[in-house]
Amino acid sequence: MKKILVNKDPWQTRVAITEDGKLQNIYFESHTEKTLERAFFKGVVLTVLPGIQTLFVDIGQERAGFLHISEIDRELAIKQISGLDLDEEAPQRDKSNKRIMDVGKIFNVGDTVLVQVSKEPVYEKGAKLTTCFTVPGRFLVLLPNIPRFGVSKKIEDRAERQRLRELVKEKLPEGMGAIIRTTAEGASENEIGKDLAYLLEIWHTIQKKYETIEPTAKIFKDFELSLQVVRDNLDESVEAIITDNKDTQAELYKFVRIIAPDLANKVTFFNEPVNLFDHYNIEDQIAKALHKKVPLRSGGSLIIETTEAMTVVDVNTGSFTGRGSMEETVLKTNLEAAEETVRQLRLRNIGGLIVIDFIDMAESESRNKLFSFFDQMLKERDRFQSVVLKISEFGLVQMTRKRSGKTLVQKLTNTCQCCSGYGFVKSVATQTYTILRAFKLALRTESLGGNVQLMVSKEVFEHITKHEYDAILQMEKNYRCKISIKLNESFDVARYQVLKENK
Repeated sequence: MKKILVNKDPWQTRVAITEDGKLQNIYFESHTEKTLERAFFKGVVLTVLPGIQTLFVDIGQERAGFLHISEIDRELAIKQISGLDLDEEAPQRDKSNKRIMDVGKIFNVGDTVLVQVSKEPVYEKGAKLTTCFTVPGRFLVLLPNIPRFGVSKKIEDRAERQRLRELVKEKLPEGMGAIIRTTAEGASENEIGKDLAYLLEIWHTIQKKYETIEPTAKIFKDFELSLQVVRDNLDESVEAIITDNKDTQAELYKFVRIIAPDLANKVTFFNEPVNLFDHYNIEDQIAKALHKKVPLRSGGSLIIETTEAMTVVDVNTGSFTGRGSMEETVLKTNLEAAEETVRQLRLRNIGGLIVIDFIDMAESESRNKLFSFFDQMLKERDRFQSVVLKISEFGLVQMTRKRSGKTLVQKLTNTCQCCSGYGFVKSVATQTYTILRAFKLALRTESLGGNVQLMVSKEVFEHITKHEYDAILQMEKNYRCKISIKLNESFDVARYQVLKENK
């Protein structure tokens, strides 16, 4: 059974989702950081770049957001070009419209436009923007300007899919669309109607504010983090919603009473002297999710490494030998690795291009079993869209997964000041040789002569006195000086200082 755990402190809110005690998702919200995803802004066009069909739009943030032609609603584009009112009859969207669209003819510098953030800023990139809007609810995601319908793939019953589709189509205003979420399965007409009415009210509020608010201002942002997570994940499989904050408990109870009255009794207060996340072993699981190596129950492991271009997952058998044939052993390890990989992608919030190097299997039947199982795990347990290719000739599975904000590593860590993100630092020997070369240059160019002192760290001092004493004697001979090696406990391994002793 699932649990939703909400830890709220004055400096940060954290929400964890566990299943049978294992951490599945973790969300953070600092009270000093701004969350932009799903927020609506009254943007101002700063730059139009027809060559790459992109606009840069000022939304009042540190960096301008970028809006590509593919994220501009067709009817908005037609309105901008032709001056048609959206209420008037306008050409239907089709591929020919897409071909003739030119961002330079749709917007000019200084134009205002209603935009929504679809992806948070990452590294040096500004927020990704869209005018194909989405307003999420418990059962539906409203598409207020896209007349398209979708039903969650996790709702497999054809009759139920058809019932929900017809019910939503009947209630939606003309020109709007919706995505029917997994939680809508089995929902009554009344429940669907209430959720839709609520979303339409939000959309009308956004439209009204856009007309009166100042340019670059934020018009609307999504709920506070704990309410978002509850809205997006609350269903019959959730055993409890547990929080360690009384005010948060009251907010959650009130919220659940509105969206799912029959589940309001699942909101409880954690009143124990220990930390909520420590009690449920969340802190330890978060720490382990920052490691490259992920142990598997069988004794195998995953090695997960992320570059700017892609993430690579390597599967190792480790100590597992199994009781059957080698093929059975490898398949079992691969199936376990596939299930754990899906959990790690969610937990670490890894998106973009992903390559998984499963252990090679000789039989095509085994490879097909692995691919089908992995694809099924993604559909059942991951709410983000992904595309998976068949196992390649090299035994690799290539996939893409939708990006959403920062990864867990980006949220919780900074680039190491010692290694600058390489993941390694120079060895003591290498650092010693670097210092000795610099010292040699100083002896040659600065004419130090006499008594010279080289002050170094403890590690470098020990390396020189144990291994490079003859080199020091040689430099004394070459440059006719007396060299003293001094230890400074406060120096790091790369720091040194050359001093001339006056006698």
